[in-house]
Amino acid sequence: MLKLLKEHNRLKETLFIGLLIIFCLSLSTFRLVYSGRKSFMFLNWNLFLAVIPWVLTSLAVLHPNTRLKKTAIVVLLIAWLLFFPNGPYILTDLFHIHMSSSMPMWFDLVMILSFAWTGLLMGYLSLWDIEKILKKSLSRTWVSIISSVLLFIGSFGVYLGRYERWNSWNVIDEPNGLFHDIGNQVMNPSDHPRTWGMTIVLGLFLNILYWSFRLIKSREA
Repeated sequence: MLKLLKEHNRLKETLFIGLLIIFCLSLSTFRLVYSGRKSFMFLNWNLFLAVIPWVLTSLAVLHPNTRLKKTAIVVLLIAWLLFFPNGPYILTDLFHIHMSSSMPMWFDLVMILSFAWTGLLMGYLSLWDIEKILKKSLSRTWVSIISSVLLFIGSFGVYLGRYERWNSWNVIDEPNGLFHDIGNQVMNPSDHPRTWGMTIVLGLFLNILYWSFRLIKSREA
């Protein structure tokens, strides 16, 4: 595995992501020990879910032969899209910040932002992996458009998770209820202003971050 990571220039990225995850887990562990409360331990599970899309696309990069098969690409895209919203979803955990006698609010803010940043970073890194795969058969312009659309779809997924309490695996264990809910909100948008308000605004925010990263990357050239 180490050899594969070096060959595909993924060793530094993997080590950095690993350090970020350790940092996040350390903060949540410290909070648990110091306060004696499990209030924010759910962040660890949310971060685990956010790791999945990055792991999926990293494996695709490390094993490029699998990307030659159209079926493998379709399966990868579907699996990635199911789990991608878990990254930006952590941003909504900021809703849980409140005055507490057990921990300073600034600590909880830094902790949640650390989890959210790690989740977002893995999400964007995995999105760029998806772009590399799509560029094999699509133009750069179309790939950028698809990426922007995927970010809006991801925002819709965040809404489904935060307010409708759907999870990525519900597509397997409760598909009828999930797709009925999605169909109702898509077919009757005027009845669900909060759904589309959050989807559009969060989607714009994620696109701002996306194009900000693109700008930063362009300065390296």
